[in-house]
Amino acid sequence: MMDTQLVMYEEDFKRILAVIQRLVRDANAKGVFVVDKNGQLIAEAGEVRGIDTTSLASLTAGSIAATGGLAKLIGEEDFPVHFHQGARDNLHITIVAKRMILVVIFDDRSSLGLVRLRVKKAGTEMGKIFEEIQKKAEADQAGGGGSPFSEITDDDIDNLFSD
Repeated sequence: MMDTQLVMYEEDFKRILAVIQRLVRDANAKGVFVVDKNGQLIAEAGEVRGIDTTSLASLTAGSIAATGGLAKLIGEEDFPVHFHQGARDNLHITIVAKRMILVVIFDDRSSLGLVRLRVKKAGTEMGKIFEEIQKKAEADQAGGGGSPFSEITDDDIDNLFSD
């Protein structure tokens, strides 16, 4: 069920952060970002000062959506890996768990081969974490846990703001 809203608890966030911090170190990357397909920044690690992370997250999600449209035009489901080479910095973008985007910024201190190798390992680890988060969310929904706001009625809101 892909439409289940994910709720990430602190322990989940810490696990994801540990994976991307290790990825920064192991791939000799400048920075690593985890973004959801809606353009929300989930986590970041590395040298992220001076980067407009809000713009990076939304533009990355837009790029994934656009290339997803291109993929469908030619009969592919999606393009799960993207690489952009610049004069100074490069971007390696990977879709993880079909709903998250892993962005790695690296320069000539690293190589595309090393980044791809390390991203593959980190992506597998993150995929498992997001799968566990997904299962918890589905169990909460099935058990009636749903949204914490599901029991609030319009009358409750009116009473809250009435004098």
